[in-house]
Amino acid sequence: MFVDKAKLHIKAGKGGNGAIAFHREKYIDRGGPSGGDGGRGGSIFFTSVSGLTTLIDFKYIHKIIGNDGENGQIENRYGKSGEDIYVNVPVGTVVSDAKTGRILADFNKPDLTIEVAKGGKGGKGNAKFANSRNQTPKVAENGDPGEEYDISLELKLLADVGLVGFPSVGKSSLLSVLTNAKPEIADYHFTTLKPNLGVVSILNGYNFVLADLPGLINGASEGKGLGLEFLRHIERCRVILHVIDMSAHDGRDPYQDYLDINKELTNYGMRLMERPMVIAANMMDVDGSELYLEDFKAKLNNPYAEIFPVSAISRIGLEPLVKRLYELVQTTPEFPLYEEEIKEVNYVYENEDEILINKKGNNVYIVEGKKVDDLIAKINTTTFEGMNKVLSILNKLGMEDKLREKGINNGDTVRIGDVEFEYFE
Repeated sequence: MFVDKAKLHIKAGKGGNGAIAFHREKYIDRGGPSGGDGGRGGSIFFTSVSGLTTLIDFKYIHKIIGNDGENGQIENRYGKSGEDIYVNVPVGTVVSDAKTGRILADFNKPDLTIEVAKGGKGGKGNAKFANSRNQTPKVAENGDPGEEYDISLELKLLADVGLVGFPSVGKSSLLSVLTNAKPEIADYHFTTLKPNLGVVSILNGYNFVLADLPGLINGASEGKGLGLEFLRHIERCRVILHVIDMSAHDGRDPYQDYLDINKELTNYGMRLMERPMVIAANMMDVDGSELYLEDFKAKLNNPYAEIFPVSAISRIGLEPLVKRLYELVQTTPEFPLYEEEIKEVNYVYENEDEILINKKGNNVYIVEGKKVDDLIAKINTTTFEGMNKVLSILNKLGMEDKLREKGINNGDTVRIGDVEFEYFE
């Protein structure tokens, strides 16, 4: 089964919490802080593998959860880091954030390994907070959470030359005689229900990858038929091979077919019409094809158009076509998938240090805000010193002044996260 789209949830491992501990040893009256740091959370890496041709494995995988780092230990022992996870994907896979569309990774070559979700840092143990003024700190940090996304995976085939054209013009037949591929071939529309790849092999030394895409129809770029579903597979191709049935089978007009397909390529965008295009005038072994070809050239009226009369069935004219395609592949640069290349998006949160005070009832004041949430998550507040550290930082950011502005009185309740205490000046 050919699967070229998938969605899943990924979450890297959380960093381990730092420990609060003190050295204890016989005959030593006072031991110093000895809480070790937490281990790093395991990251999630994707690696592009040449042998894979589909995303079918992700049809049955809905989430990937990283390994958490271990908590710090006594006697300054660090927690063990979470083991990283490596996931194989086909070459040509693009990974993006499903919510924002931001590109996280583009696996445009084999053996490329990219970290798509970073594990959280381990928290510091209390040994790291000792100083000349506080030699026995009872403060430690919690580990950071790992990066977490809903991601989209999209496979865009890596081919040098892409075959385009209406259904039943002979694209699959041409692929079968030029390459080692064995596509399904029959005399009815939409034989090709999935893209087929093959390496051109009829001439020694003229090797390149050729992709046969499902036949397009009018309106394909707007979502009609199978065209839109597979047009994206031509985005990476350097050269386009436009196959036209020059026998005018079923009363078709070869020139109108040429115009209609080019219209769909233009509407789809992605600079498809900027790429070199070679026209394969197929089925030239059918009576009357020569006349239709002359009529096609007259209507096209372009002396620079590269037209190669061929017959996939009779194997006529294939060598000149292959040689020209090979030349174009060697001299045409790659086209980037994304306009002006992929740029990192830096999200700026407005007023992320702002502290919000909300009054509940007559005497309960709730302290909220992104900075508050980050501090509560980061610092271990189960100890008196830990909570004092949080309050000290929040007061420097203006919490107490804002509480007074809201009219707080001695004895009123202040709630920060899950912690409540009475307020006294």
